Amino acid sequence: MSTVPDEADIGLGKANPEPTNDEGPTVEDVDQTESRNGAEQPSTIVEILQSVRQEDLEEEHTDQNGGSFGSYGRVVREDGEEEEPSIENNEEVLASPARERPSSADGSLSTPDDTPSIQNSVISSQGRHRYLGRGHSPTPSLRPFDKRFQARLSQSPLQSPRPQSPAYLQTHSRQSSILVQIVQDNGDADTPDAPWEVVRWTKLRKISGQAFSELGKRNFGRPTCIAVSASIALGTSKGIILVFDYHQNLKTIVGPGTHAVESGSITSLAFSADFSTIAGGHMNGSIFTWEIARPSKPFLHIPSVDRGRVRGSEGDGHVSGVAVLHLGFLGTRHTALVSADDRGMAFSHLATRGMGAIARSVRTTRILGRYPEPVAVLTKPKKPSTVLAFAPLPLGNAEHVTDDMGLVAMLTPYLLVIVSTIPIAQTQHKATRPKELAAHGTMSAALAWFPAMKPTIRDGSSSETGSNAKLAYCWSNILTIMDISEAGASEKTNSDKFPELQFTLRKRWKAEEAIVAVQWLGSSVLGVLTISQQLIILEDNSLQVSDSSDLIKKHIYHTDLFSQQLSQLVEKLDEEDTSMHGVVADAFYMSLKAYKGRLFLLGFNDVSMGSLSNWADRLLALMENGNFIGAIELATAYFNGEGDKATVGLPEDDDSRHSIVQEKLVEMISASLKYAFGKNQEAGTPRVAPSQLKDLCTACFSACLSIDDPEFLFEDVYSWYADEHVQGIFLEILEGYITDGVIRTLPPGVLKDLVGYFVDKGRDAQLEEVLCRLTPETMDIDQVTTLCRKYKLYDALFYVWSQALGDYTTMLSNLLDLPEDDSAKSELDEDPENTTAFDRSSKIFPYLSYILTGRTYPTGEVMSEPKVTISKAEIYHFVFSGRRNSVILANGGSEIAIPSFPHLRSLLDLDTSSFLSMLNEAFEDNFLNGPSDQLNRQENATGLTEEQRFGMSLNRQYIISILLEVMVPPAYVADEIIYLDIFIARNIPKFPQFILLPGSTLHRVLTELCEYHSAANAEDCQLSVEYLLSVYQPPEILSMIPLLSKARFYRVIKSIYRTEKMYAQLLQACFEDQENLDAIFVCIADCLKPNSGLSRQQREDVRSVIIQNASTLVVAGLAQAASTIDRYTPDLHASLLGTLDHDDHARFQYLREVLEPNKTEPAVESHPGGLNQGFVEQYVRLLCNYDPHHVSEYIEKLKVGELRLDSVLPALESSGVVDAAVVLLAREGKVQEGIDRLTRHLETLGSALIGLFRGAGEAPDVANTHEAAEDLTDSLQKYTRVGIWICHGLSKSTERGKSANKYLSHKGSTHDVLSVDEKLWLDLVDSVVHVVRDATEVLDSRPSLSSDEQRAQEGHPKDSGLLDTSRVLNSLRSLVQETFTALLKVTSIPPTHDARSKDFSFLRIFRAFLNRASISSPSLANLRAVLAAIFSAYSYEESLLSLANRLLDKDLFVRVSEMSVLRKRGWRPLGQACEGCGRKVWGPGTGGRIWDAWAEAGQVADALSAESGASAAQVVPRDNGKGKAVIRPDEEVEKGEKGTGEEGRNVKQAGHVGALVIFSCRHIFHQQCLEEMQTTGERPDGRQAGGLELICPLCT
Repeated sequence: MSTVPDEADIGLGKANPEPTNDEGPTVEDVDQTESRNGAEQPSTIVEILQSVRQEDLEEEHTDQNGGSFGSYGRVVREDGEEEEPSIENNEEVLASPARERPSSADGSLSTPDDTPSIQNSVISSQGRHRYLGRGHSPTPSLRPFDKRFQARLSQSPLQSPRPQSPAYLQTHSRQSSILVQIVQDNGDADTPDAPWEVVRWTKLRKISGQAFSELGKRNFGRPTCIAVSASIALGTSKGIILVFDYHQNLKTIVGPGTHAVESGSITSLAFSADFSTIAGGHMNGSIFTWEIARPSKPFLHIPSVDRGRVRGSEGDGHVSGVAVLHLGFLGTRHTALVSADDRGMAFSHLATRGMGAIARSVRTTRILGRYPEPVAVLTKPKKPSTVLAFAPLPLGNAEHVTDDMGLVAMLTPYLLVIVSTIPIAQTQHKATRPKELAAHGTMSAALAWFPAMKPTIRDGSSSETGSNAKLAYCWSNILTIMDISEAGASEKTNSDKFPELQFTLRKRWKAEEAIVAVQWLGSSVLGVLTISQQLIILEDNSLQVSDSSDLIKKHIYHTDLFSQQLSQLVEKLDEEDTSMHGVVADAFYMSLKAYKGRLFLLGFNDVSMGSLSNWADRLLALMENGNFIGAIELATAYFNGEGDKATVGLPEDDDSRHSIVQEKLVEMISASLKYAFGKNQEAGTPRVAPSQLKDLCTACFSACLSIDDPEFLFEDVYSWYADEHVQGIFLEILEGYITDGVIRTLPPGVLKDLVGYFVDKGRDAQLEEVLCRLTPETMDIDQVTTLCRKYKLYDALFYVWSQALGDYTTMLSNLLDLPEDDSAKSELDEDPENTTAFDRSSKIFPYLSYILTGRTYPTGEVMSEPKVTISKAEIYHFVFSGRRNSVILANGGSEIAIPSFPHLRSLLDLDTSSFLSMLNEAFEDNFLNGPSDQLNRQENATGLTEEQRFGMSLNRQYIISILLEVMVPPAYVADEIIYLDIFIARNIPKFPQFILLPGSTLHRVLTELCEYHSAANAEDCQLSVEYLLSVYQPPEILSMIPLLSKARFYRVIKSIYRTEKMYAQLLQACFEDQENLDAIFVCIADCLKPNSGLSRQQREDVRSVIIQNASTLVVAGLAQAASTIDRYTPDLHASLLGTLDHDDHARFQYLREVLEPNKTEPAVESHPGGLNQGFVEQYVRLLCNYDPHHVSEYIEKLKVGELRLDSVLPALESSGVVDAAVVLLAREGKVQEGIDRLTRHLETLGSALIGLFRGAGEAPDVANTHEAAEDLTDSLQKYTRVGIWICHGLSKSTERGKSANKYLSHKGSTHDVLSVDEKLWLDLVDSVVHVVRDATEVLDSRPSLSSDEQRAQEGHPKDSGLLDTSRVLNSLRSLVQETFTALLKVTSIPPTHDARSKDFSFLRIFRAFLNRASISSPSLANLRAVLAAIFSAYSYEESLLSLANRLLDKDLFVRVSEMSVLRKRGWRPLGQACEGCGRKVWGPGTGGRIWDAWAEAGQVADALSAESGASAAQVVPRDNGKGKAVIRPDEEVEKGEKGTGEEGRNVKQAGHVGALVIFSCRHIFHQQCLEEMQTTGERPDGRQAGGLELICPLCT
């Protein structure tokens, strides 16, 4: 294979700005001097960058893309020529100011000096708090033995109000490019474009001028497609191919004067692997191949096949008139091609070798699709298809199993098909469209191969092993990456066996719109073109969008190639068919090509070439745009491996990438600093704002820390800021990195300036934190300690003294004002008495806690093993050393001896609780396990001092012994000794093997814990007693009960009673514990549950305690008490209710919890042993007072006999709960009495309603009158429905005689005798009608307007006292209608065997009602409205019935119609042969007897028609049902009748086998065969198989 010329060998370099004229010279002659707008003097920073590079570097380093980042203003090509890096002139792209980041200089949220932190350990200022006295904790409300000391600097960063340093700012998202984030403008809502082009485009002006000029179009035709390799080829509409070199010279014109120009326009192009041959597909289906060196005649001609002879013996090929849309060479051969057309057919073409074109023959093999069928033989329309995308797998530089297989990938609207063409055509893989594809979207498809390649190693060589081939393909907006490898390659043994391929779907990506073209720009970079002409750059490994570019202005050539063929997929839209599409996209694949990382675009008016901008181009663009801060940030991101490295040409290997970027990054920082500060000196006026200086400093910090070059940061960068007297900016940013732990060491000069800066600003707290975060080895100890003493920075003083000098006790001694000797006393210049006790304790005890637990104070870092042992030993010796110091002379000259353990006493005097809390925390450390462990752990034990050995010899037993010796009265009061008791009680159970104390001591501790003086210590003391009793058992534990009761240690008392199984006393203790009353119910449940194990006497004792404390139990929780007693001891309900005699509401709640714990339950269980009938009746009476609406519902749930009427009826009537009273009377069998009470209440409500109507005119408040009228109307409806329910249901329980209990409708009447049921209905109807009639008369007799609008029209005000009576009248009349409707339903029940139903007549009730009405109302005019309501009930029922009938008729008609259609539908047999004899009965091969029988049957039918006459033709009846077939006599069959089966036909067959019978199971038989099979046995139903009814013998 020949070598492909690279960019350096041809005339195409970096992309350049486009002039306005259409014609121009070659690429290298393009003007490169156009100015770049939008930057603030961009040339200045670039010139500075050039000078920095010339000073620092002596040789150039070549970048990854063959160019070097030389002089930053030009890109140097390998051939030595310099070319200006081009960016298209876009006036909309402006310089974006750099991002501002927070610092502590302004707006800092640092903790002020006097703000206390957790556990009051960070107060650095003096004199702000009063002295609290000896033995008092600074925070008495915080239980001292539960806390852990914590310094300010060791708390979590999440709790710190200080903003995080720029080093920890959140990085960018891969979805949103880091490049855009760096250049974004915080002042605008919209994100501006980056100052560089994603793809640097160069317009190929000479090629465009020759191909798109009027002369070129006239001579060659319009360009229709492009192909790129070592040359650039354009196919034209006149069948001519133009071949250009990379200097844009027209090398060859292929096709003029040959048959190619007669074959139509060029529709596809392809270069061979060695670039010497080019193939073109034409509109008429012909294919020509040409040797570029000899274009006068075609190297190979593959003609199309005539449409009429496609199925002849001439072989396969493209049908004449069908365009060849896709074309490609296979491997390295010139005579092996593959092609596809727009009708969905694809072929492989293999030409034999010969002496010339005449002797060369072509063998064409179809690999996809079908030839078009003639219209006459079409049986079923096939789905339209085409080849949307097509490509053979090219050869890579690594050997792969696919090299000799000739793989071809094809995308149709339905499938991905991969076919191997060598040695024979064979399908290797098929895949359907992904399920994620949205239905009815845009139909588009594209694919691109990337061959197996050898990866490049750091030294530039290639690896021996190559990668697998991969395929990128997409339907619509779903892109998929597939890897192709050899299946079982590691286990392959037989090399002659045809290889098997494995296709692995690796990743999928979903775009926002349809994809029309895809190309590989590199091994890991994909270029994707969408339907809106957006170019998206993807990284192969992650499929994340790295960049995007709008190509709409490029006017890419596209045409409609597929919509006509696929019109059925868009025109016949079916919502249920997901294969349908809304539109077919135009074809773009022939206009976008990629070669060696460069893109080539065929537009409507020009040809363009572009390449991705690399990392150096992007950094240069930022520098030229004036955004030097963004350039530094971007270079830092590249160094750290952020962003898409493959897209910008950076290696994945960290070492290689660091070596490339680091050098350029340092140069950019130097140039930026020189530009920001050096030019200020020259100009004399500031050109860089302070905010930019801050951002520049932040970028320099991030960059120098990333490249691990702090020396450059503190020597070069800091020098620029210090020389310009703006070092405060640098120091403010430095503080954030120090407090976050990123920077631990500083040069002495920088540290001195840092200390001076914070001192001048008065920020002592921040300075203290900074000093504690730095490594003390680099500090000036004298300077720092003097500063800490001056400003009382005790945290920093402790830190420096302990970490730098290894002295852990001197500062502690100084703070306690007990110097060990004169030299130690001189160490403290300031008098420690100026520091209050509160301030000292807030520093001393956290310091001791940290050191004794192996942590560095105040940072909290874990100390190393040699240091941690020494520090603990020295602290323990300092605190617990019992030696006496030298004698001190008093003022009178007398000697005063310092008492034993002076430091221990000082600490106890300072704050007893904090000291013991600290010691409690230290006891958990293994250091106190024993001296042997510490000496064994210390490697250099021989070099230990006496004090250190003493400290290592301490253990917990010794410390407690010393504390018991020291803390005795009168030196310490009881309020202080109690903390020692708590400390001992807490630690003995935790370390029983290390602490041994006599019983007298433990008993004294126990007693003192029970005799505490401060209520704040009560909970700590009780918890300590629980700890102590877990390991210590007093001789007489019960004798301690009075003392424990006095101390109110109820948890301890309960535990003792539970252990001693004294359950009654246990329950009594629960009652006495007012702080935990819920424990009462748990105790009762544990004692009285069935399996509790208590004896009868113990249960009785528990019950006695409950009775004695019944009032307390109710107070603890009324509902919980009721449920607990009801569950475990229901006989005590009376005792608890007795305590509620004077609280009816509480009794009501108690009874409700027992009787109705859950109102949703269908029934209430009775309580024979708990609540008697009296309590149920009492609950009903209470319900009448507190929940009257629920009375009737509750009574319905009760059983008959559970309530006495005389007990609850007065309460029901007095509370107005008439419905409940009526229901109760009806359930007791007193139906008539219940109806009487109901009618009386209805009359009362009617009277109230009438009175309300009559007084409405005088009522001052019309709104209340309306509301009262609606309430009365609702009550009437409610009680009317209650009466209907009683008459309809409960009247059946009344005693009835045969004819003894009769009722005469009125006096003197001897007919229309009513039964009891009828009388009930009559009384209800009469009462309702009476109320409605009287109310209607009142309403009709007074003025009324029905609406506010009518009132306004008549001149009445809105609130004039006139009722809106229309609603009331409608409601009243509906009562009559509802009552008579219910009566109609009862009387319309069909007669049954019950005699009562026969005597129940609506007419008798209605006649009796009219008789009553005639007596009370002589005139029927008063009953007119009532009768209208009655008749409306009839009409309403009639309308409902008629509507139901119509619905049923319609539904029935639909179902019957569907059934009729189904029964007339024919059945298709399962096979073509008789299931009995196996002879073929229909279809091809049955012979001519079928036709003869059909013709004979036709003649017989004609004869019958002629005999019957035209007016009365006799039609032979047919069975069309799906039931069992009824076979007619054989005589009729022989006459030619077509016969019957289940939807079948009887056809006369030769051989006298009878008609055909087909069943619903689709089995087919000869009639004779079926009868012979069934005469041998009986049917499954027991009847004989013979006869005229047949069944399928295979299914029964």
